[in-house]
Amino acid sequence: MTVKTLDHVNIQTRDMAGTIAFYADLLGLVAKTAPQRRPEHRQWLYAGDRAVIHLNLFGTDNTYKREVMPGAPTGAIHHIAFECEGLDDTLARIAARGLRYERNELPEISLTQLFVVDPNNVLLELNFRY
Repeated sequence: MTVKTLDHVNIQTRDMAGTIAFYADLLGLVAKTAPQRRPEHRQWLYAGDRAVIHLNLFGTDNTYKREVMPGAPTGAIHHIAFECEGLDDTLARIAARGLRYERNELPEISLTQLFVVDPNNVLLELNFRY
């Protein structure tokens, strides 16, 4: 077996609309209803033709049952990282939303990292290569 890439991340939310708006405004992701689900219960957020985030309304049906608490620490997952383009545009979007963020520079590997938290207390690492 060979792992080729990260497929998606699943986030349990109490605020479907707010979470969709966050990812649409900040990262330009597009929400579409998940297969065989009601739109108010499950949305998939797409980057191009790939669903990179699956959103489930907290307390609704999950394919695999597991206890999670939106807004609480997310178990062993520390953060979710995305390879991104458009650093200046992203910084403008962060400023427009009034979000707190941290910036880290790794010149040894030509990388700028932005760290920002989503409405469900999930830490995002946004990576920009230069």
